Amino acid sequence: MAPNYYKKIVCLANSRKMSGRCLAGKEVTRPGYGGWIRPVSNRPTEEISEEERRYEDGQDPKLLDIIDIPMTTAKPHTFQNENHLIDDEYYWAKTGRASVEEIRKALDVVKGPLWDNASSSFNGLHDRVAEATANKLKGSLKLIEVSNLSVEVAVEGAAFGNGKRRVRGGFSIGGTDYKLAITDPVIERKYLAGADGIFRSRSRNLVHKPGRTV
Repeated sequence: MAPNYYKKIVCLANSRKMSGRCLAGKEVTRPGYGGWIRPVSNRPTEEISEEERRYEDGQDPKLLDIIDIPMTTAKPHTFQNENHLIDDEYYWAKTGRASVEEIRKALDVVKGPLWDNASSSFNGLHDRVAEATANKLKGSLKLIEVSNLSVEVAVEGAAFGNGKRRVRGGFSIGGTDYKLAITDPVIERKYLAGADGIFRSRSRNLVHKPGRTV
């Protein structure tokens, strides 16, 4: 029995979430790129396991892969209206790759701040959104381009007995500064393999901004 339907997306996020990953991307259509799609599982926290997301050859999806994903039904959840429940009986299929230049056609238009900027975590800046505010948003994902990205590696919880290092990305958009946790494992590993400090990029950067609530 075939899946109910497929969604073809370009992968723009493959981040840590609970025991699995949170993946998301823009739908690939004949005219170009459509809206956001986030494949989710039937677990209470909806993360995608390694077995569920891999291709038939055992490879894991990578950023900019174009992927056909078998789905069973749309599964919107409050402000996360992009969610679709996967059919875990079938493999995902890589059908191509997109270039960075092509992905610029998928950028979201952002005028002003990303959200109300009313809440920050202890070590972040404007990295949280109250659930009541989030529920008024039209979606939980954005792809933006910034010119002043910096990556900070530091031990954040030493004062609380936690010696683990964290990786955060800082940037400005719409006249507001942001510092968000980086949860892409490839980027995390790259910076955790080096020294602590603040590392500034000299080029324009595409940033996937996930929705996060408090």
